[in-house]
Amino acid sequence: MDHSHWWVGRLAFSLGVTALLAFAGGPLLAHFGVASPMAGFALFALGGVLGVVCLVAGIATALYGDGYGFGLIAGAVITVVFVTLAAFARRYPPINDITTDILSLPQFVSAASPSGGDGRDMGYQQASFAPQQQASYPDIKPLPVNLTPDEAFRRVEAAARQMPDWTITHDDPAARVIEGVATTRLFRFKDDFVIEVRPDGNASIVHMRSRSRDGKGDVGANAARIRAFFARLG
Repeated sequence: MDHSHWWVGRLAFSLGVTALLAFAGGPLLAHFGVASPMAGFALFALGGVLGVVCLVAGIATALYGDGYGFGLIAGAVITVVFVTLAAFARRYPPINDITTDILSLPQFVSAASPSGGDGRDMGYQQASFAPQQQASYPDIKPLPVNLTPDEAFRRVEAAARQMPDWTITHDDPAARVIEGVATTRLFRFKDDFVIEVRPDGNASIVHMRSRSRDGKGDVGANAARIRAFFARLG
């Protein structure tokens, strides 16, 4: 056994501890509000990268004859989880604004206001987002409802208030618009949504838009939110 490379094993162990703390700590800190969602996610991503480095150091330790230590095991576990999640995320387009109508978008009121929006740009990147949404989410379409617009809105309002992790921020029965913020379970990211009930002959049609506040992509979260709400409404 060659102990001249003892420092590699020490490095692998230290990296393993650091990677585990960052990888698990990032989501926990964000979930409990100790860190912002983006800070928690950045810490989580850093833990994933350190896990890969730790795996390499752990393999080197084993090759030098020092056995399969903590660094190798921790690095392998983190790398497998991190790479699996990264591969899952790559299945989705890098867009964070999903709508049932790409031409006549449901418009944000509360989220676009100076007090509610904190200066965020709530515009829709038509040229970039529309073709990607049509290619990746062809099922995201408005929902026909065989009720008058006022009746349909009352159903929309009741369903929206029952959705878990939703907070209603704007409710306008006259315009048949309801708006709110959805909070994701783990990192506690905030996503804005708006729902409109529009007349459709003697019936109604429900449109919805969901937009993430952080990041360039949403890993399918906004499309999933629209599907979940329409499933409850339908």
